Amino acid sequence: MKKDIHPDYHTINVKMTDGTIVEMKSTYGTEGETMSLEIDPSVHPAWTGGGTRLMDAGGRVSKFKKKYEGLGF
Repeated sequence: MKKDIHPDYHTINVKMTDGTIVEMKSTYGTEGETMSLEIDPSVHPAWTGGGTRLMDAGGRVSKFKKKYEGLGF
């Protein structure tokens, strides 16, 4: 590994949207700096796999299912 080419890896504080602060290692900022998040990964569906629902606007899903009902899905 080459010397002096890697960023400084240190401890920072991450402030979640609900106000809780989590200490983690990062290359962001300087030692002890606080990063405030706009989107909280502990509650956002992209990270939690939240229950996504398929909304049928104007019967499009029904039309699709009817069109391809005989293909063995």
